[in-house]
Amino acid sequence: MKVHKHYKWEVLLLLWVAFFLNQADRQVFNVVLPLIKSDLHLTDVQIGTIATIFNLVFAVLVPFAGFIGDRFSKKWVVTLSILFWSAATMFTGLGNGVLMLIIMRSLATGGGEAFFGPSNYSLIASYHKGTRSFAMSIHQTSYYVGIIASGYLAGYVGETWGWRYAFFIFGAVGVIHAFVMMFRLFDKSDINGSKEKTDSSTKVEDGPKVVEKIKFTEGFKILFKTPTAVMLTVGFSGLIFVLTGYLTWMPTYLYETFGMSLSSAGFHSMFYTHLFAFVGVLIAGKLSDYIARKNPSGRIMMQGLSLLIASPFIVMMGHSSTLALIYIGFAGFGFARAFFDANTYTVLYDVIPEKYHASASGIMIMTGFLVGSFSPVVLGAIKPVLGLSFGISALAIIWIICGSLLIYASKYLFKKDYDRIHKQ
Repeated sequence: MKVHKHYKWEVLLLLWVAFFLNQADRQVFNVVLPLIKSDLHLTDVQIGTIATIFNLVFAVLVPFAGFIGDRFSKKWVVTLSILFWSAATMFTGLGNGVLMLIIMRSLATGGGEAFFGPSNYSLIASYHKGTRSFAMSIHQTSYYVGIIASGYLAGYVGETWGWRYAFFIFGAVGVIHAFVMMFRLFDKSDINGSKEKTDSSTKVEDGPKVVEKIKFTEGFKILFKTPTAVMLTVGFSGLIFVLTGYLTWMPTYLYETFGMSLSSAGFHSMFYTHLFAFVGVLIAGKLSDYIARKNPSGRIMMQGLSLLIASPFIVMMGHSSTLALIYIGFAGFGFARAFFDANTYTVLYDVIPEKYHASASGIMIMTGFLVGSFSPVVLGAIKPVLGLSFGISALAIIWIICGSLLIYASKYLFKKDYDRIHKQ
């Protein structure tokens, strides 16, 4: 397969759009949540339960997705994933009660999205070596743009035509992009003239490509026997718990507390956080690659510091009485957490052998979303008792603990794990 010399950036663009749609589809539910709740007469706990089951399904399936990504074509795993979850998103618009929302939103959409992440990140890593952190940072911006765009557009569509049309429209766009990826996305091993082994599931011996089969349990063993990867997984779990709670309930918080319209609440709750995260992640990606050339452990140190610095802003955005202070909290929260986002998979791949990249990614994502899945229902239970303000502010404690553990890992664990991989 012949491609142009800048094809690695086309791959990044294709996956950028895919991740944009991934996050946009996921956020649609959170934005139109008040309309769904009113139309279908659901309780806060029922709403939280739908979101929690979504994340549980995602978490349970994602290690299988990583295993499959290390054994089969990553192109087709990613492409079929976006096709499946986009179709499920469209069918979510037909939901008429808790059961159907759980089936189409929690089970089908969550299951489809689970197969995207591990192969997606592994594909980017296979095409980008010296530019890996920068490429991962650019890719991460699609997460921020997707949430901002869906925050406003889903709210506007929901208020104008009803919440069902938000799911129909976002899902249809995803189906179209899946067909584009069928014809334009290729595995690195399929590119003619490649001089380096970049597909982690293959090795070359005397010319022909030989598939190296790995066992499902190997990914678990390699990750949980690597102390740095364990600490990173704990930090990632804390990150997801806080972000899932924030993404699920913040639009509702602004809608109910400050009397905003649905589109305004959806926009303002996401815009400041992700605009500043967009700027922060690009800075962090460049800075991370520069620091890592001198001290690879600087990446995980950067992650720990980012969570500690973001923690006061979580309190500010959950406990302030004026919108101006809440928006400042959003901005600081977003900018600081971007320095975690820019380094997650780069740090993991620094301490995990290449042939296990997709498997290890899947296991880390699984653990993070298993933990994070309980955030929506926990905050939903706290809401009528202590209020969302208290629940959101209390999330800062989690990041303080996780940030401290990552700094410990950067000082005492990372070098040994890194040297074991890079001196083989």
